[in-house]
Amino acid sequence: MRDFRGVPPSAFDGRGNYTLGLKDQILFPEVDYAKVDKLRGMNVTFVTTARTDEESKLLLSCLGMPFRNQ
Repeated sequence: MRDFRGVPPSAFDGRGNYTLGLKDQILFPEVDYAKVDKLRGMNVTFVTTARTDEESKLLLSCLGMPFRNQ
């Protein structure tokens, strides 16, 4: 966590949806590292009713999404 600088603001799809790729599941504190046999990644997509990426970015920012400064 010490090197975390925010999520990239360039992952919008042009329709107001945002996809975040995670490289491994041990990011979550609920996962018991001793029981992990293989690191698995996942994509998390935030689907919004926003019509533009700018509206969606504002919405996600207000909900606490930590975007990187450009």
